[in-house]
Amino acid sequence: MIEFELNGAQVSISAPADMPLLWALRDLLRLTGTKYSCGIAQCGACTVHLDGAAVRSCVVPVSAVKGRRVTTIESLAADGAFSPVQQAWIDEQVPQCGYCQSGMIMAVEALLAHNPDPSDADIDREITNICRCGTYPRIRKAIHRAAELRRAS
Repeated sequence: MIEFELNGAQVSISAPADMPLLWALRDLLRLTGTKYSCGIAQCGACTVHLDGAAVRSCVVPVSAVKGRRVTTIESLAADGAFSPVQQAWIDEQVPQCGYCQSGMIMAVEALLAHNPDPSDADIDREITNICRCGTYPRIRKAIHRAAELRRAS
C-alpha cells in the first residue's frame, strides 16, 4: 500500500511501485484532469505538484510519493471559484484544444507560488510545457494577468 496526501486528503492505494504517478491518478484514483501525452516528461501535459513543486507525473513512480503531498488540477477551484491562474486563462482565452492546459496551469501555479511577479525571461525559463496549438502569446499574457490577480487578492 502506498499512502500519501492527495488534494488535501489522505489516500492509500495498492499499485506496483514503478507505476507512473500519472496512471495511479487516472486509473486508480479516477482523477482524469492530469493528461497523458508524450510519456517521457517533455510536454508537461501531466504536470502535478509534489510537495508544492511542479513535476511531470508520467515519469514519477508512485512509490516516490509515499508520505508526500500531491496536488492535481482538480483541487484548484475552491467552492466553485476559479484560482487566479484559471480565471486569467479564461479572461485571456488561452485554450484552443485545451488538452495541455491542465498541466500548463499547474506549472504556472508552481511558478507564481515562488515568483509572484515573473518577467518574460522567468516565464521562458520555467514554463517549458508544450502547447501544440501555439497559444504562447496568450499564455504569457495570462501568466502576467494571474500574477496581478494574485497580488490583488
